[in-house]
Amino acid sequence: MSIPRGPFDLAGNLYLPDGFDQSQQHAAVVLSTPGSSVKEQIGANYASRLAARGLLALVFDPAYQGQSGGEPRDLEDPYRRGEDISYAIDALSTVPGIDADRIGVLGICAGGGYAVHTARTDHRIRAVGTVVAGNMGESWRSSGFSPHGPAAALDDLADARTREVKDGALTRVNWLPDTLEDAAAAGITDIDSVQAVTYYRTPRGGNEHSTNRRLSRSDSLLIGYDAFHLVDQLLTQPLQVILAGRKGITGSYEAGMKLWDMAPNPVDLMIVEGAGHYEMYDVPEYVDQAVDRLADFYRQHLAAA
Repeated sequence: MSIPRGPFDLAGNLYLPDGFDQSQQHAAVVLSTPGSSVKEQIGANYASRLAARGLLALVFDPAYQGQSGGEPRDLEDPYRRGEDISYAIDALSTVPGIDADRIGVLGICAGGGYAVHTARTDHRIRAVGTVVAGNMGESWRSSGFSPHGPAAALDDLADARTREVKDGALTRVNWLPDTLEDAAAAGITDIDSVQAVTYYRTPRGGNEHSTNRRLSRSDSLLIGYDAFHLVDQLLTQPLQVILAGRKGITGSYEAGMKLWDMAPNPVDLMIVEGAGHYEMYDVPEYVDQAVDRLADFYRQHLAAA
């Protein structure tokens, strides 16, 4: 499915339930995927399962990434990631058989923060689900990314961008080590980081369209971003929060609990015991638990009037 986005298109896949009848009106869910991922990875795991449970689900590559258009490549702009969701809703609203008044969103990892941030101001979104949602701004302002503080990190990024302009070449950095061997050589041994590499950079979950590269100038945008800004005032939609029970370095457990506490209309909080953050991407035991809960949530809150 091609999703018009101004001067270029987003590449999307629309998953239809068995027996879909476009002469009738159906609810649909737009998926917002983790940072660095493409539609064939985590989003497909969730979208296909939602469709198997009777819900239409649209997953797409973000602008500047995967098979979507846009230059420069590998840009991770949190504000444009949110706009992507709204453009996806625009496109869904024109599909025969989809009820434009019954569209929800599901955000996973970084996509959870993007979904929440978008739903605050795009109230065409009628229900909001998150799985191991993260607030990318808090992550980038943390000591893990900004060991000398976010202001110092911004100073360094400013100098780097000036060098880029002078040199005429854009700088890209890895999201993750490219191999488990690279991770070990760098002294990276914590379970979350190792599982991230195991998912994204091996045949288990790797995809040719996921470059594992991020344009460096993305980072200044991420440092200044707050996915949960004004949630307490603007996120009036029903909210489903799903967390991995094993806490780790991703901060998604803490971010999800913060979101739950802030939201004006929280409906259901689910903790998937035994699961780690990255195990919520593709381990059937955990993903199926989450999707069963999400399907019930969407059926209830995207029901026909």
